[in-house]
Amino acid sequence: MPSETRRFLRACRGLPVDATPVWFMRQAGRYMAEYRALRRSHSILALAKTPALACEVTLQPVRALPVDAAILFADILLPVEPMGLRLRFSPGPEILDPVRTERDVARLPGAEAADGLGCVYEAVRLIRRELAGKVPLIGFAGAPFTIASYMVEGGPSKNYERVKALMTDRPDLWDRLMRKVRAVTAAYLKAQVAAGAEAVQLFDSWVGALSPEQYRRGVRPHSAWVLAEVAKTGVPTVSFGTGTAGFLEDFAAAGGDVIGVDWRIDLDAARRRLGKRPVQGNLDPVLLFSGRKALKKAVKNVLDRNGKRNGHVFNLGHGILPGTPVARVREAAAWVHELSAR
Repeated sequence: MPSETRRFLRACRGLPVDATPVWFMRQAGRYMAEYRALRRSHSILALAKTPALACEVTLQPVRALPVDAAILFADILLPVEPMGLRLRFSPGPEILDPVRTERDVARLPGAEAADGLGCVYEAVRLIRRELAGKVPLIGFAGAPFTIASYMVEGGPSKNYERVKALMTDRPDLWDRLMRKVRAVTAAYLKAQVAAGAEAVQLFDSWVGALSPEQYRRGVRPHSAWVLAEVAKTGVPTVSFGTGTAGFLEDFAAAGGDVIGVDWRIDLDAARRRLGKRPVQGNLDPVLLFSGRKALKKAVKNVLDRNGKRNGHVFNLGHGILPGTPVARVREAAAWVHELSAR
């Protein structure tokens, strides 16, 4: 495999690269006309559960953008269905039978639920064949806290009242729930690797809602368990969470070869706090709506803050937003390579 196609994997290991690798969270999705065309005739779940369609959506940005990795197209909540919960989108995600009692937790299966996600593993195999070594494929899963939060709240939440009450009032029940979720999560990621994923990312999209103590007590042990299990596969692991600046050291202590950071902390500050740990990030996704001159300056600022140190994967501080101009995403990726060339 040519060295330029391995930039992402080398950076994840902290090794020298010819230019900083770049990929974008949600690089496959609503901002692309090709994706919107598919959505006119297919639901989100249909796209995610049909291997040929998931493959096509995954490949769309690889064809259109100079990115250094493909990210598997799937929905973060797919594992809840083989765990026995009913999931629908109307238009946002809803879990129709949320998990809130001892009985609810007791009826959830363990790691074997990941066997029910064969459509995802087949998509991984198809994508690897179609990529033919052009760029590595990243698999992913939601972290235990984010998935458990959806399960308890029944959907997105602003304040996480039910989740925090469960963590505080019934830490024993919360622990039992998290142990089941983490078992499925680890099995899911390991199966993606077995199918061909060359790296994986654990997304803790909601973890910033917690205090440092809540994270240390009720979340970190479970994320750490997942990351340790997946590390046994030998592929690089990326641990990403939003709003983690207040407990970044604790978040990193859970594990992961690469720590993803959002835009709420300067990249150089994050690197000082993380030591030699590889990092991923951290352009504000809203800046992709900027004019060319301002965007190029923002890209350069992130790269300058890294200071050409090894172990940097350029990314956004969260996912690409709907309506983002594709031309700006393409230009940003090209500028990353141009401005960081060694």
